[in-house]
Amino acid sequence: MSEILTTATLALLVVSFGVGIVVGLTGMGGGALMTPALIFLGVPPTAAVANDLVAASVNKSVGAGVHWRAGSPNLRLAGWLMLGSIPTAFAGAFIIQAFGADEEQQEFVVFALGFALLFTASTYMLRMYLQLRYVTGGNLLPKFDPPVRPIPTVAVGAVGGLLVGLTSVGSGSLIMVALLLMYPTLSAVRLVGTDLVQAVPLVLSAAVSHVLVSGVDWAVLIPLIVGGTPGTFLGARIANFVSQSVIRRGIVIVLTLTGLKMLGVPPEFVAIVGAGMLLLGPLAWGYIRQKRGLPAFDNDAAAWRVPDRDE
Repeated sequence: MSEILTTATLALLVVSFGVGIVVGLTGMGGGALMTPALIFLGVPPTAAVANDLVAASVNKSVGAGVHWRAGSPNLRLAGWLMLGSIPTAFAGAFIIQAFGADEEQQEFVVFALGFALLFTASTYMLRMYLQLRYVTGGNLLPKFDPPVRPIPTVAVGAVGGLLVGLTSVGSGSLIMVALLLMYPTLSAVRLVGTDLVQAVPLVLSAAVSHVLVSGVDWAVLIPLIVGGTPGTFLGARIANFVSQSVIRRGIVIVLTLTGLKMLGVPPEFVAIVGAGMLLLGPLAWGYIRQKRGLPAFDNDAAAWRVPDRDE
């Protein structure tokens, strides 16, 4: 992979561009998709985590800057999250290194990633349901942000930071769902802005530790940035013209099946789970939407944001 235009480099560009589109469409973190994709392309698991973290630190900085200029983040809440997440994220690479030989390290990262993907799929479904419930609950947003709860917020940051430091997955899934649970009246733009701002030092901390321990592979990192940035921009531009419902449910299925594969589950069982999710998932979600007074199968983009008071 030392040459600039090799088949492997082109594959990385295509995959990072595709993942970037999904990130732009849905707002989810790219680590849950990009890190497994790198491993399937033959990048060692520890290198996949390290390079994805460095690339994510660049991409998240851009998004956080936009929200910072718009004044949307809750900086006090973001600060408490950072207090918990930065130290544990930095510890991730050293925890992996403590497993000794390279083979044991790779096996641990694959196992941790498989667990993280299944956990992310679960929290992703929970996030969909929570936002659906809040939107259809008929409650108006308060004029001011809810009071910050320091101790549980720091704890959430610490767990999310550790997960990111070990696998590069978690900053846009676990922490976002926890914020929804603890601060349900925080407006959508404040929620996203706060998550993005706290994620920058979190990912940077994890990236620095991985660079110190294992370094980066420029032949992997450069295609991730070059392909991912325009992909994210394009995804954000076309988000209003694409069915969010189908994409988000599809992501849950992909994360679940990838996580099972990472954990060494037999292919036959993975296929059965995938078929079951494809057949029963839409029916279950349609039933939940109907219970909330919404059509069963139309585009549920509205379920992903809490309207402002004057809407």
